[in-house]
Amino acid sequence: MKKQKLRVAVIGLGKMGLLHSSLLNVFSNVELVALCDKSKLLNRLYKKIFSPTGVLVVNDIDKLAGLDLDVAYVTTPISSHSSIVKTLYEKEIARHLFVEKALATNYEQAKEMCELAKNSDSITMVGYMKRFSVVFGKAKELLQQGNLGKIKSFKAYAYSSDFLGLTKESMSSASRGGALRDIGCHIIDLSLWILGDFDVQNVLSSTRNETGSELSVSFTVTNSAGLSGQINVSQQMPNYRMPEFGLFIKCSDGTIDVNDDRLLLTSSDGTQQKWYRHDLNDNVYFSIGDAEYFRENQHFVNSLLENKHCEPNFETSSKVDYIIEQVKTRSEQ
Repeated sequence: MKKQKLRVAVIGLGKMGLLHSSLLNVFSNVELVALCDKSKLLNRLYKKIFSPTGVLVVNDIDKLAGLDLDVAYVTTPISSHSSIVKTLYEKEIARHLFVEKALATNYEQAKEMCELAKNSDSITMVGYMKRFSVVFGKAKELLQQGNLGKIKSFKAYAYSSDFLGLTKESMSSASRGGALRDIGCHIIDLSLWILGDFDVQNVLSSTRNETGSELSVSFTVTNSAGLSGQINVSQQMPNYRMPEFGLFIKCSDGTIDVNDDRLLLTSSDGTQQKWYRHDLNDNVYFSIGDAEYFRENQHFVNSLLENKHCEPNFETSSKVDYIIEQVKTRSEQ
């Protein structure tokens, strides 16, 4: 794509839509052209804020047609991703797409979205921003160096206290689609990215609310190379005011213990090295939320401008939906 500025629209003006809109505004090679949300209240509010700046605020995706958009960001609830992506491609509103995690409601939808992107020769990205964490990136780098030998096993977790102590009546209204798609998708994606592909072996435990959405789940995975692992996800874990993600990776010549804030490397002789975020130059030009959000947007924008492959894209991210579907299927058996 040989353009001086990318023309971008953001669809969905909740927390993530506003975060991405703010970050995109600081890139000199990006022009935020339009914002879209079906809420009448949000439309009135954001028209007052953004109309004086020349940014169009609309309440219908069809109104984005004819704006010569290069890119659309889809930051709406997961249940709407598939239909919005179809509309954007079929009506040729935008060729290239960023979709917040998780990609789809189920694996069939994810496969269909991958096919649409392929047919449109589209550069895509999904918002698994934890791949742009300096500590998880360091863990992947250490494993790739090969000094720790063969990866034998791992344990991974995604914990929050979001639904701890909620009553039965409040759980369904508070639910964000289930623990797997809300926070579990991040640790599944990180595990796939750092350790390679695997399949679900067994579901050890699962708790659900009255609507059937899981609040916690624990499952094991394996692959053909002999790797075994366990992934634990819970939105009812005490003392996790903010979501936390972590992996403990056992290799033939040492271990890696990594979470959002630090990495501990232990060699087979007992020697230890520790890195915190600040040790790994966790700095960005402009920060809202975690620095990872800036880096993922920067990666996507650069990929578009250079017409390069982007990660994680629809195809990569569909693997997360596949794992989630495997877990759900085995939980119901």
